Amino acid sequence: MEPPLHSIRSMHRTIFNRIFAVIYSIALLLLLFHHALNLFSSTSILSFFISISMFISDLLLAFMWPTGQGFRICPVTREVFPENLEKTVDKKDFPDLDIFICTADPYKEPPVNVVNTALSVLAYDYPTEKLSVYVSDDGGSELTLFAFMEAAKFGTHWLPFCRENEVLDRCPEAYFRSKYTPNSETLHGEQKKLRIMYEQMKKRIENVVESGKVSEYITSEEEHEAFIKWNKEFTRQDHPAVIQVLLESCKDKDVTGFPMPNLIYVSREKSRTSPHQFKAGALNTLLRVSAVMTNGPIILIQDCDMISNDPRTPYNVLCYFMDASIRPKLAYVQFPQCFKGLNKNDIYSSEMKRWFHINPMGMDGLLGPDNMGPGCFFTRRAFFGGPSMSLFVQPELPQLSPDHEVNSSIKSKHILELADRLAGCNYEKGTNWGSKIGFRYGSLVEDYYTGYHLHSQGWISIFCQPKRPAFLGDIPITLLDVINQQIRWGVGLLEVAFSRYSPLTFGMQALGPLMSLCYANYAFNSIWSIPITTYSFLPQLILLNKIYIFPKVSDPWFILYAFLFLGAYGQDCLEFILAQGTLTRWWSEQRIWLIRGLTNELFGSLEYLIKIMGFTTQGFHVTSKLVDDEQSKRYDRGIFEFGVASPIFLPLATAAIINLAALLHGTMQILKGGNFDESFVQLFISGFGMVNCLPVFEAMVLRTDKGRMPIKTTLISIISALCLYIVASFILKI
Repeated sequence: MEPPLHSIRSMHRTIFNRIFAVIYSIALLLLLFHHALNLFSSTSILSFFISISMFISDLLLAFMWPTGQGFRICPVTREVFPENLEKTVDKKDFPDLDIFICTADPYKEPPVNVVNTALSVLAYDYPTEKLSVYVSDDGGSELTLFAFMEAAKFGTHWLPFCRENEVLDRCPEAYFRSKYTPNSETLHGEQKKLRIMYEQMKKRIENVVESGKVSEYITSEEEHEAFIKWNKEFTRQDHPAVIQVLLESCKDKDVTGFPMPNLIYVSREKSRTSPHQFKAGALNTLLRVSAVMTNGPIILIQDCDMISNDPRTPYNVLCYFMDASIRPKLAYVQFPQCFKGLNKNDIYSSEMKRWFHINPMGMDGLLGPDNMGPGCFFTRRAFFGGPSMSLFVQPELPQLSPDHEVNSSIKSKHILELADRLAGCNYEKGTNWGSKIGFRYGSLVEDYYTGYHLHSQGWISIFCQPKRPAFLGDIPITLLDVINQQIRWGVGLLEVAFSRYSPLTFGMQALGPLMSLCYANYAFNSIWSIPITTYSFLPQLILLNKIYIFPKVSDPWFILYAFLFLGAYGQDCLEFILAQGTLTRWWSEQRIWLIRGLTNELFGSLEYLIKIMGFTTQGFHVTSKLVDDEQSKRYDRGIFEFGVASPIFLPLATAAIINLAALLHGTMQILKGGNFDESFVQLFISGFGMVNCLPVFEAMVLRTDKGRMPIKTTLISIISALCLYIVASFILKI
């Protein structure tokens, strides 16, 4: 009997989750019944407006809660046994692995960082003749190409060093940072030599990026020819395809004579008159170009800032792909997104433990996790229709088929000419690319949308969460960058939610109820902004006018409200702690959830509405990976970064002021003999909002650093809060 390659087990909390889901669902129905009673007993237009507003908010909360239960009904955990792999599979039978790395802007995504990502996967503990790395430069920058020419040279020294010394951190920056500090000399011999080479390479790349010119570092005719397409007519939006083979496995050797992996730079053709479909378009270009060059049956998708943290990661993946019992229907193996540089309390909840760790385990017990983008190993066959051969979609060229065998050198003239054609901006016209083949078009979140379609076609996926994170990424360290990144996600998810492929309609038929609920939870995520905004302003403004809308503490209905609040937060906290989280990080997560409701979810919903009305929106926004030293220091100390007079902060700052005013006013009324029994719930909501907004108050009043809330934003928010109070008081007194 062959040793097992992997195992799976149900999680202990499954039964509790199912019982709690039934009880909580009954409580939600009672809440809606209570709202119905209030609506029917309304005695004025004003009371009806207040009741209907709270009813709509709670109805949306009641809708979003069941969508989250799909993650809790069948959660599972898995384990892999890569040590058994070579006992059952010969290395020569390992499948070829193509790795796609995407970058788009050398000034927001520094080429040095992208180079580190590429070197970390080039150095995988995997047969080098079976390994190919493709770099998509959607910015069409000669600076990025130069950086990878330098990386190819350094790699001939770095890869054998990692292999011979069994280095675990194969990202050069991470390795030297862990081995060397300014106050300690721990590098010896070859380590010192390599570090000097790395620093010299890094300096050349940074100098080129700073000057914007590569000419002074070009030393040969071959290198000069590589940049010949960058002329006066070449712009970011209009340029021909550029494909450069920087390393070829069958010809290029490292300093020990060992073959190097393939390394190919690809910048697809761009034209202002042709839609480029953002990242999905870039990935489909890589899918075609790689098909005619190497056509590896396994494809890894990586972001430019997501370094490999374990050189044996492909072995973990093969534990699933080499299992004949699941291979025919397995579309992809998804690793969780993990991040380096998080501060102690993870103030922006950048870890996103629920999205990237907890929820995928719940989906893994159904059809498998959603595609999160980076850290995902696909089977190439999955991009060409469903798992059954009757559902296979034949590509327009036989060379693009996942079964095509490549027998030519990747530097062959006919291969490069075909690759150049496949990278053309008009190539996809009249084809199935983006609809039936490849990564799907129609949403800014191409990863989520593609995974959704693959599951709908009958494919399954697997969540692989080893003890040592397979990948580590960078995080935005300012609140504005966090918000801007998630605005794009919110717009993309709403594009799916209200499309013909909505999880509530198409998904129910294709996936079944539980899986479609999981996808719906993501797709409709932005509608949290409606109840959060309502609860941030309405009860407080009404409390300021001495009107009470919630049950008294002595009223039996109060128990229902208390159970719904404590039950939801208690279960969420318990799951977070069981997923090896901390209480302080859970608090950060739920706080940032409220902040997002008043910022990115609110503005993302508005941007989506503007978009469907036919107006131009910002589209794809590249999150800056540049780090300011002062911002970094404040982030490490757990201080929120505002610093920019952005309208995005106005609703948040205004809500903070309104909640503080309501809490102070309500407390004063109680001290003067007011009725604590009937005002308690509104006081609690105001106090809860104020506690969550403590970083906002600190930024508005106590801080003097550059990351404080801009005075302009503070003044406008005070004026806005005052105006809201005046308008509400006027309406409530009519």
